[in-house]
Amino acid sequence: MCMLPFYSMAQTKSSYNPLQVFDPSFFTHNGNELRSANGAPGPKYWQNSASYVISAALIEKDTLVKGDVSINYTNNSPDTLNYLWLQVDQNLFRADSRGTAATPVTGGRFDVKKYTKGYQIASVSVTYMGKTYRVEPVISDTRMEIRLPFAVKPHGDQINIKVNYSFFIPEHGADRMGRLATKQGTIYQLAQWYPRMCVYDDVEGWNTLPYMGEGEFYCEYGDYDYFITVPSDMIVAGSGDLQNPQQVLTGTQIKRLADAGKSDSTVSIISRREVGAPGSRPKQQGTLTWHYKMHNTRDVSWSTSRSFIWDAARINLPSGKGGLAMAVYPAESVGRERYSRAAQYLKHSIEFYSNSYFVYPWHSAFVVAGVALGMEYPGIVFCSYEIKNDDLWRDVTHEIGHNWFPMIVGSNERRFMWMDEGLNTFINGYSTAAFNHGEYVDTSSAAIGITRSLLKEKAPLMTAPEVMTEGGLYYYKTALALNILRNEVLGPDRFDYAFNIYIKRWAYKHPQPDDFFRTMNDAAGDNLNWFWKEWFYTTWNVDQAVTDVKYINNDPSQGALISIENLGEMALPVTLKVTGQNGYVQLIKLPVEVWQRGAKWTLRCNSTTKIASVIIDPDRRFPDTDRSNNVYKMP
Repeated sequence: MCMLPFYSMAQTKSSYNPLQVFDPSFFTHNGNELRSANGAPGPKYWQNSASYVISAALIEKDTLVKGDVSINYTNNSPDTLNYLWLQVDQNLFRADSRGTAATPVTGGRFDVKKYTKGYQIASVSVTYMGKTYRVEPVISDTRMEIRLPFAVKPHGDQINIKVNYSFFIPEHGADRMGRLATKQGTIYQLAQWYPRMCVYDDVEGWNTLPYMGEGEFYCEYGDYDYFITVPSDMIVAGSGDLQNPQQVLTGTQIKRLADAGKSDSTVSIISRREVGAPGSRPKQQGTLTWHYKMHNTRDVSWSTSRSFIWDAARINLPSGKGGLAMAVYPAESVGRERYSRAAQYLKHSIEFYSNSYFVYPWHSAFVVAGVALGMEYPGIVFCSYEIKNDDLWRDVTHEIGHNWFPMIVGSNERRFMWMDEGLNTFINGYSTAAFNHGEYVDTSSAAIGITRSLLKEKAPLMTAPEVMTEGGLYYYKTALALNILRNEVLGPDRFDYAFNIYIKRWAYKHPQPDDFFRTMNDAAGDNLNWFWKEWFYTTWNVDQAVTDVKYINNDPSQGALISIENLGEMALPVTLKVTGQNGYVQLIKLPVEVWQRGAKWTLRCNSTTKIASVIIDPDRRFPDTDRSNNVYKMP
């Protein structure tokens, strides 16, 4: 029954064209001084920077965030800037937003379910060369333009932008933020909560694609110093390091955090029975201001609630530096199968990614249970309060994995979703395999599982997120492609070396797809352009077949000639399993180059006895659309 959809794809005539696959014109431009031909940043690579000081308050009676943001922006580009662009993402939730208009009537995960007024911008001013100018911004959907009465010069000139703003907190913030009512108080997950600079880069100039809900974010790096004022009985979990624990925590909580910093086991900072107890807060009335800092990051987010249970455990980093993995969640999420293990999930994930790829550069991280199904920000991730067991593990390890892609390796999520979701899903598989002796490992074939989606695929991975017909392919097709590249094409050693070179080269920078492709080619020592084209730029499929087996001179002792054919559009290496009638098994591996000459290939098998069967792709590593022709049985 499961195989029936694949039989409908069976074909006897090949769709394969080697001239399309092995295309010498894959790269459309040469390397230059900004982005080298080998995939590294060039000697004249530049990027601008933006550092923020933010003061914001939760006005709970109005369900409102009100704040002031001061942005120190540095123009490192070779260009003069006569205007600046900022992202004002809360405007997605206006009834007249582009994202609202472009949402299908059937809705979806990132649908705007209820409208707000978006950002209310009270004032905007800029300070340049010691003089302050009040400016009237031009707001277009989720973008805000500041037209300057002067020009910001190239090569390091600086300007300060100040914005006074407010917005009503949406209940369902396109599954990236929002608010959740629990028995002991509302959980607010706050993201896209301040106007922030658009990226100005060497590829697009100002990146002003609107925020439509599905496509995520592209941000400059800088330092963040932010202050969050909330009612005194609420806890604030935020990106970065808490600067004033003496003002917002009790002595007992401060001591417990210190103990957690020495413990691989989870330490309770605020227990379930302490939630809401008078002694759990240093102040009973009024408000408290929580002060956080985070350095060299592209964003910050925070969450606040009266309902938070708070757990923490030490992170052990290969540099010897310690940190804290923390979880905050309501009583509804208590339990070993639920959030009582969340801090350990976070701890393991950060330690694994740090040891395998790039050391986690910050000191702490939070996982927050709330309304968002799963969303990532530097040093903090939002997960659904309802999920449990392997779903919770996979959500935590996936969302914190985004701190490597795109928080450290700063790709443009709004244009190339596969560069963050796909690369992250790829590393999540290895994190899962390493956790607690493989407790949550999925033993089913990823290739088999994704084949149906590939058969329905109408748009390649380079397609804009909002119009991708099979959105899960950004995650799973990319991860499958990289696993095939690692395990079937290059081998783990060459792949891992090149992949880590890419991460180190582009940490805290803005890579484009070609930078990834070129780095992998160069560091692994292979022209992989055929692979990048078929997996990322097309909707081609795989169909490898064994078409004939003949003994040489009709004598089994002299070996056999095995004929194989490539019936699909995609080329991949070949693995054959030859089983003799006496039980002898031989594995034969052929490189992808056997398909350079055409769709058919014949090879000599040095067998010495009668053959029982020949199987192509015996371990089902490839998403082969017709497995009925993968097995050839001898009479």
